[in-house]
Amino acid sequence: DFGLESQAPLHTLVAEVRSIPPSAMASLAFLSAPQAAPQVHLVAAPVAESAPVPTSASAVASLLSAAAPLAVAGLGAAALLGRRSTVGRKAAANVTACKAFEGELGVQPPTGFWDPAGYCSDGDAKEFYRRRRVELKHGRVAMLATIGYIVPEFFRWPGFCSPSSGLKFTDIGTGLSALAKVPALGWFQYVVFCGQMELFAVNQDFEDPPGQMSSRLVFGFSAYKKTQFSGWDYGPYGIPGAERIKDPVLRKKKLNSEIANGRLAMMAIIGMFFQDG
Repeated sequence: DFGLESQAPLHTLVAEVRSIPPSAMASLAFLSAPQAAPQVHLVAAPVAESAPVPTSASAVASLLSAAAPLAVAGLGAAALLGRRSTVGRKAAANVTACKAFEGELGVQPPTGFWDPAGYCSDGDAKEFYRRRRVELKHGRVAMLATIGYIVPEFFRWPGFCSPSSGLKFTDIGTGLSALAKVPALGWFQYVVFCGQMELFAVNQDFEDPPGQMSSRLVFGFSAYKKTQFSGWDYGPYGIPGAERIKDPVLRKKKLNSEIANGRLAMMAIIGMFFQDG
């Protein structure tokens, strides 16, 4: 009760307003900042004795008009803090999801865990497993393609690629220029070979780590993992049945090297494509 409901003189109301502590004025403005709120001084004009005494409504209006700027500032500060809190929660969620994969293979200096597109921001382990399989496969294909670009510059097989058309291996250019030289039957053989490797010889079992390839047999819609003619795992350097590296430190180093070399080969083969184009 600030005495605003009485009919007291104006100088009494001014004195009561001046006596309001800063903390109470801050609460009127909806501010929770630790610093003291600025004091409000109401200066009344000289009033003659015959002048009518102001009503309580006019005093309330004067007080509210003085506190209005502080209220607007308080609401603005509250909105800004709320927005920062929301952004902070989203950033914290992304950091938590990303930290779920910071201990995986491929997290290497100088970038560390690098995911600028935010593919891992949802923290989905199945999606990470799938993307790691795709990365390893593309890296291995890119390493073979890069070697395929370089080796023909120094060595070519003797003989004919297509005896019926008189096409020798030495007549086929390197890179993209070979697309127009190799006959259609040659490309058909290439597609059949890649399909056989994908379906039977080099298969990724979902129970194995990403990149751990093995063979299988497929009849119709049925796949047979362990048979007399299939079921062997590929060891180091892609040797079927070779013993895996037992030292965990050395194994992690070799697997990280494969990922790093695959990433470099993907960039290299794209550069060679642009150079040919």
